[in-house]
Formats: sequence, C-alpha cells, structure tokens
Amino acid sequence: MLKINREQLVCQSVIGEITSPLGGINPYRVNPEGHPDIYPGVGGITYNLRIGDRACGLFADHVEPGVSISNFTQVQGQPGPNRALNLYSCAGNLATVVSGEAKGEKGRVTGKHGGIEHVLLDFAPEVLEKLVIGDKIQIKAFGCGLQLTDYPGVKVINLDPDLLALLPLKKGKKGKLQVPVTHLVPAAIMGSGLGSPHSHSGDYDIQLFDQPTVKKYKLHDLRLGDFVAIIDADATYGRIYRSGGVVIGIVVHSDCVLAGHGPGVMVVMAAGGGEIEPVIDAQANLTSFLPAL
Repeated sequence: MLKINREQLVCQSVIGEITSPLGGINPYRVNPEGHPDIYPGVGGITYNLRIGDRACGLFADHVEPGVSISNFTQVQGQPGPNRALNLYSCAGNLATVVSGEAKGEKGRVTGKHGGIEHVLLDFAPEVLEKLVIGDKIQIKAFGCGLQLTDYPGVKVINLDPDLLALLPLKKGKKGKLQVPVTHLVPAAIMGSGLGSPHSHSGDYDIQLFDQPTVKKYKLHDLRLGDFVAIIDADATYGRIYRSGGVVIGIVVHSDCVLAGHGPGVMVVMAAGGGEIEPVIDAQANLTSFLPAL
C-alpha cells in the first residue's frame, strides 16, 4: 500500500447541471486539409459513448462520454461555482443525481474538459435513459492536495484517493514509481491546452494528424478512460515540454478535426525529473479501476 496524506484531505460538495450541446452561428468545422463538415460536439448526455469506448474514428469533434455538467451560477458576475466544480472534482469521485426522475442514482467522475469547462460523469445505461438536460448532480469532491509521501517527486492531481488505491502501482527501477498505461505519447504531438499555468482543471490534446507518429505509437486505438504516459513532458504546475519528464493522464474526450486538437488528456500525475516509469498494460483503463458504486 502506498502511503498518502489522506488525513489532511478535505471532502467537500460541488454541484453542476447537465449541459446542452452547443451549436455555432457557423456550424462548420474545417479540418487541416480544408474539408468542412458538421459534427456532434461537447455537452449533453451521450448515450452510446462511455469510458472504455474508442476515442478515435468517430464522426465527432470533442464529444464527451456519458454526462457533461457545468455550474452556471454567477457570484458577483464571476463563474466562481463552476471554477470550484472543475478545480476540486477528481476522477473517481462519487456523483449523485439530486433532481429529476433519476434522483438518487449514483455515478463517478471520469474527467474534466478545458475551454468549455465541463466535468464528465459516467452512469449506467439505464440511468442515462432517465436523465434530462438540466438535472442537477452533486459530487463529493475529494482528492485535492493528495500526495504520495514516499514519492515527493511525483505530483498527484485530479485523483480520488480511493481510485488511487486501486491502481496497480509498484516500486520500479531506481526507486521510480511504476504506473500502468495503455500508450506512450511523445510530447511533440501535444496540442491545445499546452502552456496552461496549472492542471487542476481542463485537459490537453493529443494531435493525431501525423500518421507515421500515430502508427509508431499505436495511437489509433486510444480509448476513452485510458491511462497514457506523455514522454518528455511536465505538468507539475504548468503543462510544458521537459526532457526526461513524464506526465500520466486519462483520455477524457473524443478525437477532433480542428488543427491542434485531438483526444483530450486530463493530467493525474506528473514527474518533471522522470520519477515515473510507465509500464504498458492494455487494461489500464478507468473501466478496470473505478470503485464500485
């Protein structure tokens, strides 16, 4: 068992409501080859796309699996409640429906999507059928400030301690922390979201427009919920390129057609000095590790 600072962590409620998908005045999205089309995108309840499903090859752009929520409350003209929802929610947190026909049903946080500032939730298919846009969902936000006390060089972000406890983490070579991942991703192809001053909300995208790189790293079969390792990167504070660094993230949304975009990755660990040793494991997906409801 890895030692953590659980006794220091605060569990606090945050809340949001199911958002609606959005359409623009100009509905077309143009890919890097100049081809325009109209694609399903962010928001709403996505009935046929959940964690464990493929993130690539869909007729979609930034589609979020399961349920997307936001908090539209303004305090002194500022979206403070939604910032709190996005900053403090962690993968694995318990989410409870508190209004509508599905009141009382429970799910789990699976990720966060920057730009649109959504928190993403997974519920069983029969629950999705009862949910409607506008239903409110409360989250027990737990995990902000989580530390691995025996690995001070590894920053843990956006992870519920109970989910962390279920990950098959081991002590590796030279005292590094072994973390299971489905894929290695070179930092050179990371796009939108790079340069953010922190990683406690949002994500950054894997660009899949260079086919030789996609083939070399076998990125065509990325799945929503996959744990991946971004090599030569750091996100301890801001998301940057750093030789020897390793970032572990979870794939949170689908592939995209817009230049600079692709499957989104929410950061869950970062080691600027290379204190993480990624280990390839095809089963390293949230579907294998989420705590039972």
